[in-house]
Amino acid sequence: MLFYVVAGITAAMGIAFGLVYTYQDKIIELFVDEANKHIKTKVEVGQISLSLFDKFPHVAVSLDQVNVHEGLPESTESLARADKLYFTFSLLDVLRGAYSVKEFYMEKGEVYVKVLPDGSVNYEVIASDTTASDDEGFSFDLEKISLSEVALHYIDQQLQQTYEVDARQLVAALAITPETIAIEANGSTSIHTIKIGTGEYFKGKKVELATALRIDRAARTIQLEPSVVQVEGAAYEVGGTIAYTGPTALDLKLEGKNTSIQSILSLLPQEITRELSQYRSEGEVYFAGTVKGNASSKETPLINISFGARNASFYHPDAKQKVEKVNLKGSFTNGEKQIAATSALKLENLSGVLSGRPFKGNLTYRNFNNPNIAFDVQGMLDVGYVLGLAKLEQVRKGSGLADVRIAFSGNLNEFKARPGNSTVSTTGDITLHNVSLTLQDLPLPLSNLSGNFMFKRNDVAVSDFKGKLGESDFVVNGMFKNMMAWLLLDRQRLLVEADFSSHYLNFDQLLSEELNTAEADRTGKGSGDNYKFVVSPNIAFDLSASIDRLRFRRFRGKRMRGEVKLRNQVLSTPNISFSAVGGEFSVRGTLDARTRDHIKVSTAAKLTNMSVDSLFYVFENFHQDFIEERHLRGQLTANIVSDVFLNSQLDPKTNLLQAEIEATVRNGQLVGFAPMQKMSAFVKRSELANMRFAELHNNFWIQQRTIYIPEMDIRSNVSAAPVVSISGTHTFDQRMDYKIKLPLLGSRRPDKDAVFGVVAEDRDAGGSSLFLTLKGNESDFKIAYDNERVRQKVKADLKEEGRELKDLLRGKKPKAKEKEIQLAEDTYFDFD
Repeated sequence: MLFYVVAGITAAMGIAFGLVYTYQDKIIELFVDEANKHIKTKVEVGQISLSLFDKFPHVAVSLDQVNVHEGLPESTESLARADKLYFTFSLLDVLRGAYSVKEFYMEKGEVYVKVLPDGSVNYEVIASDTTASDDEGFSFDLEKISLSEVALHYIDQQLQQTYEVDARQLVAALAITPETIAIEANGSTSIHTIKIGTGEYFKGKKVELATALRIDRAARTIQLEPSVVQVEGAAYEVGGTIAYTGPTALDLKLEGKNTSIQSILSLLPQEITRELSQYRSEGEVYFAGTVKGNASSKETPLINISFGARNASFYHPDAKQKVEKVNLKGSFTNGEKQIAATSALKLENLSGVLSGRPFKGNLTYRNFNNPNIAFDVQGMLDVGYVLGLAKLEQVRKGSGLADVRIAFSGNLNEFKARPGNSTVSTTGDITLHNVSLTLQDLPLPLSNLSGNFMFKRNDVAVSDFKGKLGESDFVVNGMFKNMMAWLLLDRQRLLVEADFSSHYLNFDQLLSEELNTAEADRTGKGSGDNYKFVVSPNIAFDLSASIDRLRFRRFRGKRMRGEVKLRNQVLSTPNISFSAVGGEFSVRGTLDARTRDHIKVSTAAKLTNMSVDSLFYVFENFHQDFIEERHLRGQLTANIVSDVFLNSQLDPKTNLLQAEIEATVRNGQLVGFAPMQKMSAFVKRSELANMRFAELHNNFWIQQRTIYIPEMDIRSNVSAAPVVSISGTHTFDQRMDYKIKLPLLGSRRPDKDAVFGVVAEDRDAGGSSLFLTLKGNESDFKIAYDNERVRQKVKADLKEEGRELKDLLRGKKPKAKEKEIQLAEDTYFDFD
């Protein structure tokens, strides 16, 4: 029995194949003739064939590599391209000799539809053939259209609309009568984008269609039966009418079923929802809307959408946090004029629970061209939980609580144009409770933050704001003026008027350019000595500062007090005082950072009773090893006026340094200083090893990398030379040129001629003096006899004696020597 069935099928297939083969040339000729009657544009076809098997059991006219030109004069662009087109009809049509095409297939193709600015279109390519008769043997009576992997590109330059859609598998059933066309379409599409004006919708969405519509040819209307469009798992039921007698008139209703926050956001413009597009929802989210009015280049229909949530949850798929028990009522409309200026988005009676704590709020966004925003929020918010939901790139992580009770309203563009005089209003306050933050652009963590921020229009009053930045702690009380503009807008200036206090500031961390936070946590140090100092042009402040302890490299300061002002990148202070290096320090001056890599520091400073050895240690022996902290003892009192220039890494530009220093050292010691040891030919080595002096006073100048030392007398414990005079220069390259005078008391006197050697009678010293030079660098220097100076001294003394002799011969009394003036104890030069 099976044998007969197979044999029958094989015979039937053979007969069918034979008929198709026999009549294929005639069928193709009839198809081409009929197609040419209806198509009035150029069509390019790679190959036309007749197939029994491609669309079995139907016979198919197959067209390969098809290019249909668009219906615009003199245009060579395509309306459609396809790898394959199939037009099918029944095998019985072959026997009857009358061919009626019922189905059309398009595979792997693209369709380009255009509406030009003048209203002309490129798709009018079908022409009616008035000469056709009913018995010509070939006709198009389409009942089904199938699209597979076909891309649709639609551009309406009048309405400023663009559609990019892929029909992966779409089938439309047609019922055509002279009066109506009924269409039922089902299938899957992917929407790359739909752009309407400047708004972008449905980007990257997969859509399932199940729609039914009826076209009234005479009335030129489309009746859209309740149809279902599925987007991202949500279903939207769409129904209504579309009239196209003139401008397209829409009267549609839309209702969501199984909707989510993702599906609702997909209906709104991308610029509104871009930051929220990754969020998901659970629970009941509802949506409904209407579209009514004309759609043309000059008109936009009225759009009203309502949405909301009942006991829903919202979350980010990459975060564990959820906003739970959310209730809200929302709406969107394009307003009475159906334009962006009359559009409005509202969220009313928003409430929910975040990390077990309730919150509530409202939001209104009006006029999308010139936005007016009003919102209020109230609740105790878990900072870490909020940051986990918000996914802010600028904030890596956070913790703690923020008690928020704040309201904002105003016009954003007005605020941008005139932040200080706008109608924007911010009220309420935020209180932080043990908040910690790790920021993208700040390597040091902020921790233990607490305090109250009270908002009043554009300003914020800060009360007891305290916390830590790395190891440094702070407490701030004051007013932050123009705070909202500085936070929300570019190039806005913040003015801080506040009291600042701290128990400890670690400037190694605060100024470190590349800070290893883990290392800093362990050791309290940065990753090295690379510092970076930048002053923002958009920040100004008036601070009254009180710092108990501070640290920078080897420097340790205590009890710092003073006033500090910053304006236009210039930092100034009338007075800052602190204790350091065993004494007291006070300074006034300016720091000018307007040129980023050329920072100028101009100061007048007073040092009182500072330990000289500690001072050398703190400043790392001033980067030389000729005289170090181990060589020095004593208490330094000085007045210093200086101009110091630095780059942004705080490296000094020593060639520009200028300073005038008046210094007094009391109870001084010079211990184990090698140059002094080399004078043992004149002074006992034991006395040179620990040279003591009660007081040393002199003025010094620094300019062009050179320290200039005027002649000064050092009254020491050296028995052979109780007063040593020194003068000379010392460069920053450690090139030394010193002149030394040793008054001699008779012992260890060298055997040199008193007139032409190195020893001369010193009228000022009241005896003989030895004149020496010290020249070279810190590692290679030489002490030698200063013959030239002796000669100059002898000549000067002879000239002076000659003048005195003349005065005596004339009967004049010699002038008495001026008494040496010394500073009284605790009397110092004071800078005004």
